[in-house]
Amino acid sequence: MVNRFLTLLRNAWETPDLRRKLLFSFILMAIYRILAHIPLSAIDLDAMQQLFSQSQFLGLLNIFSGGALSNASIIALGLNPYITASIIFQLAGMVIPQLEALQKEGEQGQKKINQYTRLVAVPLAIIQSLSVYFILRQPLGTGLNPIVPSLPPFELVILILTLTAGSILLMWLGELLTEHGIGNGISILISVGIISGIPQMVSQLAGTQSAGGGIEILVYVGIIVLVIAGIVFMNESTRQIPVQYARRYKGQAMSAVGQMTYIPLRLNQAGVIPIIFAVSMMLIPGTVANFALGLNNPQVVAIAEKVALWFNPTSVSYAVIYFLLVVVLTFFYTAVTFNPDRIAENLQKQGGFIPGVRPGAATIEYLNRLLTRITVPGSLFLGAIAIMPIIVQFFLPTIGSVASLGGTSILIVVSVTVETVRTMESMMVMRGYDKFVD
Repeated sequence: MVNRFLTLLRNAWETPDLRRKLLFSFILMAIYRILAHIPLSAIDLDAMQQLFSQSQFLGLLNIFSGGALSNASIIALGLNPYITASIIFQLAGMVIPQLEALQKEGEQGQKKINQYTRLVAVPLAIIQSLSVYFILRQPLGTGLNPIVPSLPPFELVILILTLTAGSILLMWLGELLTEHGIGNGISILISVGIISGIPQMVSQLAGTQSAGGGIEILVYVGIIVLVIAGIVFMNESTRQIPVQYARRYKGQAMSAVGQMTYIPLRLNQAGVIPIIFAVSMMLIPGTVANFALGLNNPQVVAIAEKVALWFNPTSVSYAVIYFLLVVVLTFFYTAVTFNPDRIAENLQKQGGFIPGVRPGAATIEYLNRLLTRITVPGSLFLGAIAIMPIIVQFFLPTIGSVASLGGTSILIVVSVTVETVRTMESMMVMRGYDKFVD
């Protein structure tokens, strides 16, 4: 995989058009990393990083900001508002007829949806900026000062505007990268942010080795290698559903056999979205419980203590609930993005059918049954990826305290790398350089 990528990159560099795209992509990545190190004012960075090391949800948000959130950067929100808006519109397209009609219009409809997504991302960025401010207003412990002091209204507005503008700027950079660079700009920026945190993690692991954790490091590296291999296998594994089209007339002749195509069903149809949903939902009970602990009602406090214990990120109950939630959400999101009713309807309109299966209701039942069988291993795999940091911290406590490269991060980086390689290969083929990708 690595040799294939390096060979492809070298051959692409020898092509003037692709060389310009690569240079443009590298320049935007460099700008992104520079922005990630321009800090906001009045924030204790050491306390900030300590807070993020204690919260899995904030750690996931930090992944999508490329470490800018833990650095209290002007782009601390990262691409979270845009990602949230994209998910909202993707789900809303299944229940709102107008959005569903836009999705069917092809490229023009997608452009309108993208425009709506950008507009919705602005108020979401404002809301998330306020949420970050109130989270950072909480002290890390008894007798400790909060990370961000109480700000007067004018300074608070400046803070919110700065974070919102930084997120919109990052969204613009991602779209520029998509349009004039190589691959999906948003995904590439997220991956670059994750990869940028690897040197710091390696440095921390080196310190762990000096403290006697050498064997744990080898075990952790072995786990990462196995996880990467599993992700590549799951992303590349597809079930090809054959589709036969009826005979068609071409001039005066009629083809004896209709055209044969395939519907690809991936084992991991949902990607990383179920993990994002699950972490967001797991945050709610713990946040409410921590708030209720400060009330004067003894009964409410007793219930809040039990809830806080169940949803403690280091507890077994948290890992079990988290795993089951990822599995359920994987089934839900797969059912939303892959609609057997719509596929069966389109096949019937185009004169296509699955060999051995009647068109209509029988096709819908067949696709649903097949989709369920495929989603089971995919959902279990995603669940295991999601709780990987918890498992590592439980069995390898020395490594788990410093190893920031979790299953979700690896899933994002590997998936984006594979997709980027495919994009570069298709660009080479379009320019007549088939020999370079054989």
